[in-house]
Formats: sequence, structure tokens, C-alpha cells
Amino acid sequence: KTRVLVSKIRNITFTIVDTEVDAWLLENSMIKKHQPRYNIELKDDKTYPWIIIKNENFPRIYWTRRIVRDGSKYLGPYASVSMMHTILELIKETYPLRTCNLALTPENIDKGKFKVCLEYQLGNCKGPCQNYQTEEDYNNSIREIQDILNGRTSAVVRSLKAEMDKAVADMNFEQAHKLKRKYDLLDKYQSKSTVVNSSITDVDVFSIASEEKYAFVNYLKVMNGTIIQTQTIELKKRLDESEEELLTLAISEFRNRYQSKSKEIIVPFDIDLEDPAIKFTVPKLGEKRKLLDLSQKNVQFFKKEKIDQYEKLNPEVRTERLLTQMMKDLRMNQLPRHIECFDNSNFQGKYPVSAIVVFKDGKPSKKDYRHFNVKTVEGPNDFATMEEAVHRRYRRMLDEGTELPQLIIIDGGKGQLSSALKSLKLLGIEKQVTVIGIAKRLEELYYPGDQYPMYLDKKS
Repeated sequence: KTRVLVSKIRNITFTIVDTEVDAWLLENSMIKKHQPRYNIELKDDKTYPWIIIKNENFPRIYWTRRIVRDGSKYLGPYASVSMMHTILELIKETYPLRTCNLALTPENIDKGKFKVCLEYQLGNCKGPCQNYQTEEDYNNSIREIQDILNGRTSAVVRSLKAEMDKAVADMNFEQAHKLKRKYDLLDKYQSKSTVVNSSITDVDVFSIASEEKYAFVNYLKVMNGTIIQTQTIELKKRLDESEEELLTLAISEFRNRYQSKSKEIIVPFDIDLEDPAIKFTVPKLGEKRKLLDLSQKNVQFFKKEKIDQYEKLNPEVRTERLLTQMMKDLRMNQLPRHIECFDNSNFQGKYPVSAIVVFKDGKPSKKDYRHFNVKTVEGPNDFATMEEAVHRRYRRMLDEGTELPQLIIIDGGKGQLSSALKSLKLLGIEKQVTVIGIAKRLEELYYPGDQYPMYLDKKS
């Protein structure tokens, strides 16, 4: 079976999600939609369970595998059934709620149609059917339970920890073990999934990432609260199209390809596309924002993968991209194909030396490295050492008619940069090259004449 399956693979794509549980839920929805031949499990109509807060007077809380659009609230789904049952068991122990399916309307209660059952006698219910518990008090309990189901479990976890410690102190190890199991499950509890959410019914989600020549668009199709379709495509820029124009084209193409009739489209920014039948949403917070973040995470990963593949086949493209990025970041007017870096040192305040390393087309040019024994400086004078080294280097290059570098990097702050600039001015070449100073401690870049430095990203 495996050999036949592998022989029929034509392409492999994947979708990035936040957690392993989300991956299981997405796999479940994809298998149910596409019914792949070689997947035996998850092809039936059985799905992961939800916890429901029923839309009724004195709401019941129980688990179900079917979602009915009757105004009830559904939380989950739960990939771990044992965790779901632990949560429900914990709720039952902490909050006495009714389990009957009686129609507890105010009229029926006032007419005395019901009598309390065994659950009331056991202390598992406060008897709202005979008005022993007010609806306001009952709803307060429901709101607290909702907090737990939405992931705000810290107070419950602390209480369980205290009970567990007390059981251990009393040497009741069996009870402590039961509490420890609940504690561990709650500690790992994930209240909501990004890939399955009952509050979002039918939407299309789009995001875009672009670079100089290409753009990448990701599409997520959400139907009945579940992601059923995901794809990322690559668009080649023919002219100087904006991201808004490219995203508009991609929206049209995806919706036609998958025959989408969704009346709401989630996008990362406002687009100039008017359609009275469609609502465009740019979410800032909440569940829709999480879906957009998931789409953006996928499109950024796809972009990185594609660029890496292309650059492996064409190494010069990577060099060109990095040099172009450097040119923009360092405010240069030409690509820094030839870079020279200066640094000074001394031995316990004596014997000052200076060295230069050279990069050409983004690669070290070791044959051009130079080492200077400083002749005119005595003692630890870093500024004078830098001034001499820079003057000697470019005096010789001018005498030999060698091409000057596009970028000179000085190791040091304002003082070292000023000394280097002084030598360049003496040679009359200060306007022919870009020169910057870099202070390593805080990754600061100094430009001639600028009062304040530019800070480099620590991850750059």
C-alpha cells in the first residue's frame, strides 16, 4: 500500500498551524472533505466533540459531536476526549447545575409543574425547577464556567494545586494522584482552536507577502467554522503592481476556482473593490484576527521557501538581494559590491596595529586583506591609529589607480569615524565612498554628521 501511495505522489504542500492539536483538527476536516483513498481513519461522519452551553433558560452544559445553529454556544473542539471529560467533571464538582431537559420557563416554574429529583437530594443541583435557585444566581455560575472553558483556568489550577498539597500532607496519596491527573490536564488545556471555531461560519481569508519581482497570496476557506481549503500561489510582477492590485486579482482567481459564495472576506488591509454582496473585514482583534495571522504565517513561510529554492539554483540572485537590501538600509546610492572594514588593536597599551578585511560581491576576498604596523602613533591612541591606517590604505589605492570601495566600515563610534573621515578628506575622496562607524556593544551605526546613531536589529 505504502509503495503504491508514494508512487502516486505528484506534489506535497502543507499548512502551518499554531499547535499539534490544531494540526489534528485540520487533518480531520481535510480528510472529511476530500475523502482521500489511502486514509482509512477519520473518513466517517464522526468528528471531534464540543462542549455546548445550551441556549435556554437555566442552560445545561454537556458535550456533543453535532453543531446545531440554535443560538447555543459551542466551545472546542477537543482533540483529547479525556481532557474534555476532565473539564466537565471538574465543572460538575464545582458548580451544581441541572442535567434534566425540562422546559424551565418562568411560567412553568411559577405554576409548580416540576418537582426536585434525586440530583437535588445528592447536592448536584440547587433545584431551579422549584425556584430554590434564582436564574440570576444560576447565570453567574454559567459565566464563571464560560471563563474556564475560554481558557482562564489559572484560579482553578491554583485551587487544585492547594488541594493536592493538602492531600499529600494528609498522606492521602490516592486522592492526591487523582488531583494531580486533573491538574496536569488543566495545565495543558487549550480552550480554542484557530482552525475550527463555531463562531465563524462562512468566510474567505486572504493574505499577501511580496518582494521585488514576486508576490505570494495565501487563501483559507472557512465553512461551518472549519478550514476546509488552504492554498498559496505565486504571482510574478509584470509591472510595478502594488500589493492591493495583486491581492484584488488573487481574490477573484481563488473565488472563481473554488466557486466560493462567502459573503465576508477577511483581508490584511483595505482594498478598493466594491461589491454590495460582499463585506470586506480588516480584523484587529478576536477570532478573525487569529485566522488572518494564521494565513499570514503561511504566506510568509511559503515566500521564504520559494526564495530559498530559487537562490540555491541561482546563488548570484541571493547576493544581489542582500546587496540591494544593504544599499537601502544604509542609504547608499549604489550597490556595495566592494566593502572594506577597519579595526585597531594593541598589546597592553603598546605596539598598536590595524587590520582591514575586504568583501567583494558579498564574499570575503582574503587575498585583499591587509595588516598595518602603525608607524606614527605611540601608545593606545585608537583615533590616531585609525587615521593613519585609512590614509595609508587609500593613498596607495589612488597612487596605483585601483578602484575604490563603495562602502567603508569603521569599527568604533563617533571618534573613530571622525578620524577616518579626516583622512578621506585629506585625500579628497570623502564624497566618492560611503563611510559608517559601527559600535558593537549596542549595534549602533554612526553616519558622518548625524548626531544620533541608527540601531541595528539584533537578529539582522
